[in-house]
Amino acid sequence: MTDEAIDIEREMTALGVAARSASAELAMCSTELRNSALRSAAMALRSSTQEILDANQTDMLAAKTRGLSPAMLDRLMLDDERIEAMASGLESIIELPDPVGRILAEWDRPNGLNIQRVAVPLGVIGIIYESRPNVTADAAALCLKSGNAVILRGGSESFNSSYAIYECMREGLESTGIDANCIQMVPTRDRAAVGFLLSSMAEWVDVVVPRGGKNLIKRVQDEARIPVIGHLEGICHVYLHASADPSIARDVVLNAKMRRTGICGAAETVLVDADVAEQLLPDVARALMEAGCEIRGDDKVTALVEDAIPATEEDWSTEYLDAIVSIKVVENIEAAIAHIATYGSGHTESIIASDPAAAEKFLRCVDSAIVLHNASTQFADGGEFGMGAEIGIATGRVHARGPVGAEQLTSYKYVVRGTGQVRP
Repeated sequence: MTDEAIDIEREMTALGVAARSASAELAMCSTELRNSALRSAAMALRSSTQEILDANQTDMLAAKTRGLSPAMLDRLMLDDERIEAMASGLESIIELPDPVGRILAEWDRPNGLNIQRVAVPLGVIGIIYESRPNVTADAAALCLKSGNAVILRGGSESFNSSYAIYECMREGLESTGIDANCIQMVPTRDRAAVGFLLSSMAEWVDVVVPRGGKNLIKRVQDEARIPVIGHLEGICHVYLHASADPSIARDVVLNAKMRRTGICGAAETVLVDADVAEQLLPDVARALMEAGCEIRGDDKVTALVEDAIPATEEDWSTEYLDAIVSIKVVENIEAAIAHIATYGSGHTESIIASDPAAAEKFLRCVDSAIVLHNASTQFADGGEFGMGAEIGIATGRVHARGPVGAEQLTSYKYVVRGTGQVRP
């Protein structure tokens, strides 16, 4: 590990050249060999728990000195349970079907040609992320499973933690004889390395996946000369329809907002039908405030909830990532859908309703990557979807949308088999 001044162009170019070479080798590796490397990496994570915790403690102390928010500190913090979750996550990825080589479609032409559309790796993926050091393991494992080489660039605040985890992933590769350069990490905190990756490495990097806050995602989308899979922010909504069961409404809103406030699937805005606001809001608001959540509401909300703070226009489009929620009373389901279309980020939205027709209308009309009925937005997670793990939630409409797991890190090619056909 190094964090000294480096020649950015020389070092980043070397990473790119090595990754391209390694990706060609990895694409030829068997499912069994890739899974064996993942199994060895999981063992290395468990056996290196203390070293990872020591590195994380260094990062945590520096982060507290810098005054990072509680939500950011929670993202950064590792303990025995979270390290075990990383190791278990790798083992769950092993159990996934191999996404490479899948026959996505097959047909025969009248001239006798057999045509298959077959899943193949994307090639080399650059992954840029912020506080969460566990992304190092998840991202590397998903790339390895899907046959992709990866260049990782973790956040400066998690530099030591991420590097300790990265070394475990490399150990898994080395133990099975796979080129360890299939997984590489940018060896500096210098932000210029990110700029070079985005602007000058198209020859070696096929796609970039950013995972982090609004400023990081925007920078990547603005500067990248490489295709990007990602989302700008997670402004997620829970809509309480007039038919909502009160206990479900209370429990889902509380979980969606407060289970973990610093994740992109945390609810930031609650919408409530006017017809049931008086019945639902007091109980929902009480549960939130007892859990330590600040409520910002429109005029109708502040009239019903004594300690609610008047919301501003900015609140409806704010990703708090903290124990703060905005609440708005809407006239009907059409108004709720219109609010989400205006202020949402296309990430995750949930409707709480007993009326199946209302639920189906919401699920059909809300154009977000993930829509739920009677369930918390915090289920917006690849692991919860049975995908083993994810790199992030994509909100775009090109290539991948929703949780980006191993299957979403593949492209395809056409394989055509003939018996001597020539085109007239």
